[in-house]
Amino acid sequence: MAIEKCIHEFGVGDVIFEEGSTGRELFVVLDGQVEIAKIRGDTKTVIVTLGKGEFFGEMAVIDGSARSASAIVAAPSTRVMRINHARFVYLVSQQPAFALMVMDALSKRLRASNDRTYRAAANA
Repeated sequence: MAIEKCIHEFGVGDVIFEEGSTGRELFVVLDGQVEIAKIRGDTKTVIVTLGKGEFFGEMAVIDGSARSASAIVAAPSTRVMRINHARFVYLVSQQPAFALMVMDALSKRLRASNDRTYRAAANA
């Protein structure tokens, strides 16, 4: 597949994917910003804002589960590259540094989540 077919441009407020949807791809931010957020009714809680070089959607590409949050474009002319499951498996098998990068990011995100959960429980 040509790399150009994997690159998509979005405008502010565009939804790349919604929480609960299925998908077997991850996305890399090439330009702009993407918010990972939980939406309940009219309330949007931004978990993290990602920029150039960062990626999202890795949990679904790894385990095939439903999306745990929504991905919403936060800057004009945001471009992302979609990496489907087959390409992800290929990259992991052929590029150990890529696999380590994904594991490192997952570890940091889990630690941050644990810290937020601990602080919330301690303040309750």
